[in-house]
This record gives sequence, structure tokens and C-alpha cells, in this order.
Amino acid sequence: QLHLVESGGGLVQPGGSLTLSCAASGFRVDDYAIGWFRQAPGKEREGVSCISNERGSVNYADSVKPRVTISRDNAKNTVYLLMNNVEPEDTAAYYCAATLTTTYGGDCLLSDAWYTEGWGQGTLVTVSP
Repeated sequence: QLHLVESGGGLVQPGGSLTLSCAASGFRVDDYAIGWFRQAPGKEREGVSCISNERGSVNYADSVKPRVTISRDNAKNTVYLLMNNVEPEDTAAYYCAATLTTTYGGDCLLSDAWYTEGWGQGTLVTVSP
């Protein structure tokens, strides 16, 4: 059974950095595209970044470029999201999710509608002085 667990959230000051982790079990992270999403209070969920399965290509939302880096450690079966120079607007619950769907070219998608294989429970990030 596919299982995802996010961690690494917390309180961080503006301009600071943090790394979110998405630990997978029941499947191999390099067999799926993994996406990071966030939902701020009163707002819709939005895609932040994703990494595809076979090619390992990455995609970022314009709102987080170039402050965010997604990476994958196959040995640890974990996907990471490094966030630098965080802003109050980054305050949100962050979720990771898995999908087998990619573009015809093998790239991952930032729309949460495609992530039907499984979702984590989320980790909360609060950016505040």
C-alpha cells in the first residue's frame, strides 16, 4: 500500500530556509512522479514543485522560482523540498503526492488533479518574524 509522510515543517523567519521531506513506503519513489503542493488558509491548493519518475525532470511553480529545489534520494526512498529565502506568503500546509501520470515527454505535472495514487497528511510551514 502506497504511503507518504511529510516532515520538516515548523516556524521559520522570513529569509530563512527549511527542507521538507516526503518519505515513501510501499513503493519506490523513482517509479512515480512526486509532487509537492501547498494550501494556505482560505486559499486553494496549489502545485509547488514536482519530479518525474524515469527522467527525474523537475518543474516549479513561478511563485517559488528560484527559491525552491526539489530532489530525490532513491536509497532513502524520500523526496525533498528545499526552500530558501522564505516569505510570509509561503505559510501553508505542504503536502506530497504520487502519480503515474506524466506528460508524453516524461515530465511531471503541477496540477493536483493528476495525483491520484496517494497523498500524505501534510506538514505545516509558518513564516513569521
